[in-house]
Formats: sequence, C-alpha cells, structure tokens
Amino acid sequence: MRVDGSAQAKSHRLEGGEELEVQLPAQEPQVALQAENVEFRIAYEDDHLLVVDKPAGVVVHPAASHGSGTLVHGLLGKAGGGEEGRPGIVHRLDRDTSGLLVVARSEEAHRRLQDLVRDRALERRYVALVRGRPRSWRGKIEAPIGRDRDDPTRQSLDTERPRDAVTHFAVAELLRGHTLVNVRLETGRTHQIRVHLAAIDLPVVGDPVYGVSEAALGRQFLHAGELGFDHPFTGERVEVESPLPPELDSYLGRLRANG
Repeated sequence: MRVDGSAQAKSHRLEGGEELEVQLPAQEPQVALQAENVEFRIAYEDDHLLVVDKPAGVVVHPAASHGSGTLVHGLLGKAGGGEEGRPGIVHRLDRDTSGLLVVARSEEAHRRLQDLVRDRALERRYVALVRGRPRSWRGKIEAPIGRDRDDPTRQSLDTERPRDAVTHFAVAELLRGHTLVNVRLETGRTHQIRVHLAAIDLPVVGDPVYGVSEAALGRQFLHAGELGFDHPFTGERVEVESPLPPELDSYLGRLRANG
C-alpha cells in the first residue's frame, strides 16, 4: 500500500484526506465445474431439495485449496440455486465433520431455505465427544465469534468482527475423562461448535485446531446427526437422522470398554 506516494506498512494509521494506492491481486479465471464421483448418501429427496449425509473428509464446495472432489462436484445435476461455483449450497459442514446438510435444487428453493436459516428455523443437532466434564448437565453458550485477531485461519472469541453465535449442549453420556454431548445450533457460524466447546474447556476430541488431537481416531468426533425443518414449499415437517459413522461408534465403544 502507498499513501501519498510513499510505501507504508499495513498497520499505518490514516488521518483522513490521504491518497491511497493499492494493488489488487489478480483473480484467477473461474473454472467450469465438472461432475465427479464423490462419496455421500442422499438421506431425503424431493422435487425441491435434498438432505445429504456427508462423510468426513469431503469438502462441501470448491475453494482455492480444493478445486475438485467436493460435495458440489458430486451434486452437479442434482442441485441448483445460490452462488456461482457452489450451486444448491445453503449451509456447510467442516471437512472433517460428518452428517446431514440440506441442499437446494432451484433458485427459489435456495432462497426459501436461506430464509429458514436466517429465521433460525433449520434445526441442526450434533453429537460431539469432548475431553473433560461439563460443570452442568446442560447449558447455553452465547458468545460472538469471528476471525481471530492474530490468526485469520482460525475463528475466535477474540475478534475484531464478532458475529452473534449461540450453541446449546446437553450431556448424553459421562465417560472416564470424556463426555458425549448433544449439541444444537441456534446460529451457524464457521467452526462454531468447536470454538464454543473449547471456550468452556470441553475441547472436541480429534480436533487439532481447537480441540485435542487423537491419532487413533483420525478425524474430529463431531457428527451432524439430526436435521429438522418445516418444508419451505409444502409446510410439512421434515425430520432426518444419520447414525454415528462406524469409526466414531467404534472409538466410543473402546472408551466404554475401558471404563
């Protein structure tokens, strides 16, 4: 950045009235999406929308570091509406989070599903295994989050641009050194569950960023197991469930066996 013709650091404070010169990064041309074989299960389907059961390891939509092999690539021809490059996508799951997400099949369906998300009428319930024991059997975490002040790759409570974030949790099972918790999202910020649980000293097992790494698991123990909403076209209630994936169920079984 140049201020009044002189190069300045990013931290330089402006006083007002200066002339700024900035060089924008060159934008790479948009690559046309091509259909690919991507592993996922369709848990619910009608003319307007899909509910997809995504396995861990699959990225939802293309990004700079993921130009192929995403859920979007696998859904081409089945989904539609919304942003160019991510047709049908209404909300996301992290790459290493498995479970359910709803996908639009048209522009109108995308708009109506977004309204459900905005009105907090899309009920998303997760199962998480955390290290430690909660101070109460159930609770509500209400703490705005956003990009971390010092590390833009992380989300944090320590942020310059906080956005409202609300997470509800309840103990499902107490284990030695761990707790299985049911989690319900009221909002859907990036990494919200992982950040919120870590903030109350309940880091998600297998999460190397906010939680505790677990080589024996190979992924974070977070699964979107239930999705519920009033159908945006018919008004009928849609309730979809996804069982724990085998690797999570097996890991949980070993913990139970060890007391």
